[in-house]
Amino acid sequence: MTAAARPRALAPSYLPWRIARRYLSSRRKGRFLSLNTIISIGGVTVGVAALVVVLGVMNGLQDDLREKILVGNPHLRILTFGGGLRIDNWEKAIEIVRRDPEVLAAAPEVLTVSVLTAGKDYAEPVNILGFEPDTGSVAVTSLPQTIVRGDLRFQVTNPNADGAVLLGQRLAERLGVQTGELVTLIPPKVPKVNAALGLAVPRLFQYEVTGIFNTGMFQYDNQFAVMSRSAAQAFAGMGNAVSGIEVRLRDPERAPIVGQRIADSLGFPFRFMDWQTQNAAMFSALKLEKLAMGLVIFFIMVVAAFNIIGTLTMVVTDKTREIGILQAMGMTGRDIGRMFLYQGAVIGAVGTTLGLALGMAIAWVVDWSGLVRIDPSVYVIDRLPVHVRPLDVVIVAVASFLLTMVATIPPARTASALLPVDAIRHE
Repeated sequence: MTAAARPRALAPSYLPWRIARRYLSSRRKGRFLSLNTIISIGGVTVGVAALVVVLGVMNGLQDDLREKILVGNPHLRILTFGGGLRIDNWEKAIEIVRRDPEVLAAAPEVLTVSVLTAGKDYAEPVNILGFEPDTGSVAVTSLPQTIVRGDLRFQVTNPNADGAVLLGQRLAERLGVQTGELVTLIPPKVPKVNAALGLAVPRLFQYEVTGIFNTGMFQYDNQFAVMSRSAAQAFAGMGNAVSGIEVRLRDPERAPIVGQRIADSLGFPFRFMDWQTQNAAMFSALKLEKLAMGLVIFFIMVVAAFNIIGTLTMVVTDKTREIGILQAMGMTGRDIGRMFLYQGAVIGAVGTTLGLALGMAIAWVVDWSGLVRIDPSVYVIDRLPVHVRPLDVVIVAVASFLLTMVATIPPARTASALLPVDAIRHE
């Protein structure tokens, strides 16, 4: 026999791959892959796709909640200690705040509560926010961009109105109020006693609704009313004082660091409240849910890995005699092991690739279409957002491929440990 006709003419590294490819394919001519291979790839695909979608949902919830929170909330609030929540010398304090290099904009604000009525028989508790509608080149919040009707000029047309107010869309719909109509607000100050009646009679303020805003966040649209700072100061009886200073930063993630630096510059009795601390419980719960859901879906991939172990073990059992013949023809135990590792690598690579593609496609469709609607009164937002991050995709891909490779080790070791004589005699 010539050298060209001997089996050893094939490169040693090519022969295990060629045999592995044959074991992955079906014996039937009409099917490219065997049923066991398709099931193994399908298990990896489903696990990877589920993990990508779940991580995307948790990322989307975090991103959308942060975006919605920062619509009406500044990155940072400068407050004072005490229950009064009152800053009298705010003009001097705001100049110090604006000197910080990481501050983009700062403006005074008035926060108070009230009861709003649009008729004689129905009243709603509301949070009153008084702020500066124009803070220069950069607005402190993006609330002005959410106005769906009216504007922020706070110009009244009704001579009986004490001022102008903007209402959240859900609040306005529940009260049945449109722009141009009057609503009544009860101030938070202790009412004076009427000498003639001998009763405490509160003063009632009437405001014209000059605009309606829709932030997309249930809490704001359902409970907030907005007016100019001067009108809010008069309504709350604060004179020239304000409740706090709202601050917009270059990097919202550095709010705790910048807030501490500003508070140290201002000194006692000033303190700060950053948006992260204010919503720490919500974001901590989301991070915990992301970790828990990730682990649960990861176990689906572990089940898929056991499926790969079972599939390759069946191949080893079914091909034992062939393995013995290959060893008798000169293949080493290491070559036999590589043969099964190649099968696992193909299953892992194809399953992971298909899973990533399927998961990202589902995530894009759900996020773009807003297909999944949720109750905003419970979940704050009204649709299910899905944001897939590149780092998550890389981690899922690497973890999936490594898991499938680990799953091939037991059957590969079993096959490589077979003795040629025993393997050939196997029934």
